[in-house]
Amino acid sequence: MPRIAGVAVATPPHVLRQDEAREMARQFFATEIKDVERYLGVFEHAEIDTRALAVPPEWFAEAHSWGECNDRWIDAACTLGAEAARRALRAADLRPEEIGHILFVSTTGLAAPSLDARIMAELGMPRHTRRTPIWGLGCAGGAVGLTRAADHARAYPRERALLVCVELCSLTFQFGDRSPRNLVAAALFADGAAAVIVEGDEVGGNGPAIIASESTLFPNSFDLMGWDIVDTGMRVVFGTKIPHIVREHFQPLAEGFLGRHGLSLGEIDHHIYHPGGAKVLGAFEQAGGLSPCALGHSRAVLRQWGNMSSATVLFVLERFINGGIAPGEHGLMTVFGPGFSSEMVLIAG
Repeated sequence: MPRIAGVAVATPPHVLRQDEAREMARQFFATEIKDVERYLGVFEHAEIDTRALAVPPEWFAEAHSWGECNDRWIDAACTLGAEAARRALRAADLRPEEIGHILFVSTTGLAAPSLDARIMAELGMPRHTRRTPIWGLGCAGGAVGLTRAADHARAYPRERALLVCVELCSLTFQFGDRSPRNLVAAALFADGAAAVIVEGDEVGGNGPAIIASESTLFPNSFDLMGWDIVDTGMRVVFGTKIPHIVREHFQPLAEGFLGRHGLSLGEIDHHIYHPGGAKVLGAFEQAGGLSPCALGHSRAVLRQWGNMSSATVLFVLERFINGGIAPGEHGLMTVFGPGFSSEMVLIAG
């Protein structure tokens, strides 16, 4: 059974308080949004205190081309992803040459060669290491990457896979878009990186086991979340119905998935959910009949770091791993993302 050997995170150096972000948004959006004060309430309701950014806040005071933003993404994502990977290797007490496969997940920039190749060079990994870049999954990418790493460990039980997720959401900010949608994105999204090492059962230790996973694609829902590709880059798309969909579908999806493995939602000891926002966490609690303390790790990550797209659920996973899981206990990882889709992963002690 594939096991999690190490998890680590890394954040860029520029930390922005939510009250500072709110004031920046007031000045930026007031010229086009007449009732801007009403929309600025989203900064307070987001339940975010601070966020980390790949660029200093003053960088957003002027327009930047898509090419410039993407160049920044390549440099910062490579540095940040390599640092998260080094930390994960230290946490697992492993060397780069002990990794057989590197998976790189991001949806906030583009590069060819993909950044897994650059991170391999940064880490000094063997040149025969397998590489898999994964793009376009947005918030769901961390969970998908974890399951693909587990698939590799099942197929090659004597090998280890390294998953690296880097999202620099701030670099997708659209200077020319003064719409409420862009304001809401500015209130939620942030930058960060996470890395996970998954190992096959012939080399594995006593880390939590990845038991199973399930993907679900919702019909006729392509317009709920993702990007519109415009001349200036990637313009965010996210619908107001997302919390409603979580409330409606999470419980039957979770019970169906867990039931196929002899469990129910009430038997889950640890809830590892992507904190897409305060409303989404509330929808999880309502749909699953969960107490607020059940999502303590998710709320703590949201408050400290904001929504970092695919990397965020791995920040929650790191807190869960550090807190410990006892033999016989189970954890459920859940993420909703573009597609519109859901990803679930069952973890056991």
